[in-house]
Amino acid sequence: MPELKINTGDTAWLLISTALVMLMTPALAFFYGGLVRKKNVLSTIMHSFFILALISVMWVLWGYTLAFGPDAGGLGIIGNLDWFGLNGVGLEPSKDYGTTVPHQLFMAFQMMFAVITPALITGAFAERKRFKAFVIFTILWSTLVYSPLAHWVWSTNGWLFKLGALDFAGGTVVHISSGTAALICALVLGKRLGFGEENMEAHDVPMVVLGAGLLWFGWFGFNAGSALASNGLAVSAFVVTHIAAAMGALTWTTLSWIRQGQPSLLGAAAGAVAGLVGITPASGYVNTSGALVIGFGAGALCYGAVLLKNKLGFDDALDVWAVHGVGGMWGAIATGLFATKAVNAAGADGVFYGGYDLIWKQLIAVVVAVGYSGIVTFILLKVINAVVGLRVGNKQEALGLDVSQHGEKAYE
Repeated sequence: MPELKINTGDTAWLLISTALVMLMTPALAFFYGGLVRKKNVLSTIMHSFFILALISVMWVLWGYTLAFGPDAGGLGIIGNLDWFGLNGVGLEPSKDYGTTVPHQLFMAFQMMFAVITPALITGAFAERKRFKAFVIFTILWSTLVYSPLAHWVWSTNGWLFKLGALDFAGGTVVHISSGTAALICALVLGKRLGFGEENMEAHDVPMVVLGAGLLWFGWFGFNAGSALASNGLAVSAFVVTHIAAAMGALTWTTLSWIRQGQPSLLGAAAGAVAGLVGITPASGYVNTSGALVIGFGAGALCYGAVLLKNKLGFDDALDVWAVHGVGGMWGAIATGLFATKAVNAAGADGVFYGGYDLIWKQLIAVVVAVGYSGIVTFILLKVINAVVGLRVGNKQEALGLDVSQHGEKAYE
């Protein structure tokens, strides 16, 4: 095997992409923080900011080796502990991952994905979960759900990877897993006090749009950075990411305008995020026409999922399931429809390009991600509730988590 050499252009682009993806977690903090009531804004922001620190350390110690380390047992289920504490993960390129950049850079890039995924879940249990329970849940969920899924889909030894399921930047690993977990969290924790009776509208819409704009910005690193090189594939992923976000924003805004009689800024922001979620798994495999359809589908389906949630009456506080769960499933399935080898020869052709095998592989990956994340999340929540309790007390919830959990106020 020829000696692997570092490409400075690829390294520079992946360094930038890693920083862009890192920015997405504070951006999510703004997005979620603006959506809650003002008595819970700090606690909501704290979830994302604390996860940035917590999962970064966890990833270095054991998360990365479980996700990308040499396979344990040869079944494609989980990595072994050879790379515990980044042992053996140095500045030379890996033979399997990002072969033109330092191995530690690939690790850092993947770290930022591992960080934002559990942060996405927090929107479902906003305004009512104990901080201690949140910390325990985050560590266990990242270890037992995220790392195995990442190994299955992205490790060269993973069983879904070998099956041929495609997920360019995290539709299955990031969005379906977190969206499903969010739904289970909402159902297990139950509704917020006063849900359906008190005003629970977003307290700061400009903060939400700031967060959405920064998410859109960071998503270029998320998707285009997943090319792991400064090349044409990165450019293609960059362009289709933007197109899908724009189409998602237009679609959600239009549908809510028709239904409510007025165009909603919150709707535009949510639609953009839905479009970004939808294009994520497909971004390295589809062309611009595919991106337009995916963005339209994400805007429509995720908006419909919010309406369904409202009709069913469960309290996914910030619509994580509707946007990330449904958007992720649509994106994974749409990859099986619109992927083309003309964009990425290492991918596969979807249904509309004469390939009929990929769609079944995508459906298998969707079912596996939903089932695995849902079951493990449910078990974790039940165990944590039995040991330390999931929810704050009624008085603490009524007072607001900023004061009752953190002793701080966002506004005087």
